Amino acid sequence: MAEVSQRSKAWARTMSGHDVDGQTVTCHATSTALLEPGPVIGRRIREEREAAMLRPGATMARGAGTRAVPEEPDPERTCFERDRDRIVHSTAFRRLAGKTQVVVHPTDHQRTRLTHALEVAQVARSVAAGIGANVTLADAMAMGHDCGHGPGGHAAEEAFDLFLPEGFDHATWGADVALSSLNLCAETLDGIRNHSWSRPAPSTVEGEVVSFADRIAYCAHDLEDAERAGIVSTADLPEEVREVAGADRRTQLSVFIRAVIDSTCATGRVSMDGVTASALAALRRFNYERIYTRPESVGQSEAVVEVLRGLVTYYLAHPRLVASEFLATDADRTHQVVAYVAGMTDHFAFSRAEELLGWDASRLPVGMGRGF
Repeated sequence: MAEVSQRSKAWARTMSGHDVDGQTVTCHATSTALLEPGPVIGRRIREEREAAMLRPGATMARGAGTRAVPEEPDPERTCFERDRDRIVHSTAFRRLAGKTQVVVHPTDHQRTRLTHALEVAQVARSVAAGIGANVTLADAMAMGHDCGHGPGGHAAEEAFDLFLPEGFDHATWGADVALSSLNLCAETLDGIRNHSWSRPAPSTVEGEVVSFADRIAYCAHDLEDAERAGIVSTADLPEEVREVAGADRRTQLSVFIRAVIDSTCATGRVSMDGVTASALAALRRFNYERIYTRPESVGQSEAVVEVLRGLVTYYLAHPRLVASEFLATDADRTHQVVAYVAGMTDHFAFSRAEELLGWDASRLPVGMGRGF
């Protein structure tokens, strides 16, 4: 039998923490950091601080929030803090770790949908803080904005369109299906549902912030991933992008974030000045032409569409193989099956294609940096 290492034994010795006075326990035996004792900073105090600090027009947290199913207010957290917590602990959010951002099966340093959501949240928090909007609400929207994505990226939307009369849009699917069980506030759901620029405008300032944050984040980090994979070179960036926003992610994020803050504070509308907005558009156009629609990406998308359509068709014929939680909803069978397949990670979906549909592994997308 293998002996337990000294490191493991040392870790085990911390099991009970450290007794301070017979009544309280600390993490560390040498703890010296102290805070003046005082009352718990609960929900009501936090709401008062928001009302005092946020700019008129920002969305204020009030009580339990406006929810489809009424709830009692939380004694400690604001309604939007509860929303963020629920999203972070949800299955839909957790599965983003295994879902495509730009390409299937990213290598060690490339983004997944989860890391993308975290970067969008960082941008959204920065902008919201700078303009005096509700940082917590923007954070919750950003964390949840892509929870409706299926495996394989945006190609999943094309795949599932075939089965749904209303079509499949990851934004509306996230708000109305993937996160529906969380009973989130109406404002949070609105920001998730309408974050895409092709959707109707969000009803809140914070929702508008997340719309900008999403585009700023993915334009910068998709370029960085593609450059590291040897697909593009920043030397090829349009001169407009290089002159206005720089050629690296850090500089681009700084320029775009500050532009939204400055324009919004000057005009009262969540916006970006024309010069910087034109550079952002040029960067997105470059990514579209050189990354998203390059032949390898198109081939990957075609494989994703074929796999996902095959899986939905198979599960419609074999519903007993669908996880029971999806069959327990009030939706019709087709929507139940699409919800099941849409919730899959890339790896699980493609392993099901091999096992259930007989796909040869060589036909499946290989991913950026793995075979290109």
